[in-house]
Amino acid sequence: MIFQGFPKEGLAFLDAIILNNSKEWLNANKEEYEQYILAPNRAYVAEMGEHLQILVPHIHAIPKINKSLFRIYRDARFHLADPIKERIGIIFWQGHSHRMQSSSFYMHYAPHEIFVATGIRNFKPPMLAVYREYIQNTQRRTQLHHIVETLKAKGYSLPQPDYKRYPRGFDKDDAHVYLSLFRSMYMYTTFKPNKAFHSSKIIYKNFEIYQDMLPLQEWVYQLTLYSSSSK
Repeated sequence: MIFQGFPKEGLAFLDAIILNNSKEWLNANKEEYEQYILAPNRAYVAEMGEHLQILVPHIHAIPKINKSLFRIYRDARFHLADPIKERIGIIFWQGHSHRMQSSSFYMHYAPHEIFVATGIRNFKPPMLAVYREYIQNTQRRTQLHHIVETLKAKGYSLPQPDYKRYPRGFDKDDAHVYLSLFRSMYMYTTFKPNKAFHSSKIIYKNFEIYQDMLPLQEWVYQLTLYSSSSK
């Protein structure tokens, strides 16, 4: 299938999940899910993967569930009341670690918002410990700060810090100590579904975003290499 955009019917399908959030409903509408969600997602991964190889030659772009495509079912341990996700996630990752602990280009879409990001959106405890150790190096911390500020100037957002207290070993008077308060490292932008989203132009729009964010992608990738070498 050639990617021609994300169909409007796909957003309508996600809207319908809000009122019909059950496995029974999804099973009854499996054909629509495969036609309006799964098929265009796979085509998007294949085409975007070819573009991203320009930035990261060995990027993982695998158009399969639990690879570049996320399952539409939530984790049943935590979401028994609403088992079906109302947004669709797509990820391209770099390196050999688990995709969620790897530097990645990410997107999810819902009926009223497109979210595009680069980095790692949640450090598990081992990666968080490595991140804090990694940024104790002044040069690395300063480099990350400059990347963040450059992307902010281009209109991208950094999430709010996760912690209020500085971890042990950090100087509260350091100019860039705020970086130690994060439990993730990514930046993002959001926009409403528009004509570009429903056409192949979304490939070029998202590629430009990822190209802007490449310095952050590379910084986080070096963090993951450091994590692997420290094991």
